[in-house]
Amino acid sequence: MPQDRESGAAAAAWGRDTAVRVGRALGATSTSSMSNEFTFRGRHVVIKTAHENTTSVGVTYHMLERLDDVLAALEVSSGEFEVWSLPARTFEQHVRDSRSRGGAGKVGLVTRRVFQELGQRIGSVRV
Repeated sequence: MPQDRESGAAAAAWGRDTAVRVGRALGATSTSSMSNEFTFRGRHVVIKTAHENTTSVGVTYHMLERLDDVLAALEVSSGEFEVWSLPARTFEQHVRDSRSRGGAGKVGLVTRRVFQELGQRIGSVRV
């Protein structure tokens, strides 16, 4: 079912809140109150979250330019996430453009499979 303004806002709030909690659990330091950007193991990262049935994560092309890595917190069960790290340049090599009305040309998507096949597993967290 497509998102409307209300469901999209709820999803964004869940994603931001969950990313902050995942970052805390990993020992990452938030670098922005406006985005999910953190310092993790000396690298500039963004933490993106995905519900259990979500197949990809998205990052704006503008943000991608300043990142070292993209961390994907992929839900495996309610409140439990596997966290994967993918270098930003690898993310760029496997990106597809978002087709959403607001994201087209601005947001790139990468599938869970790319993170799991080419990324590094950081670990599991429960938040």
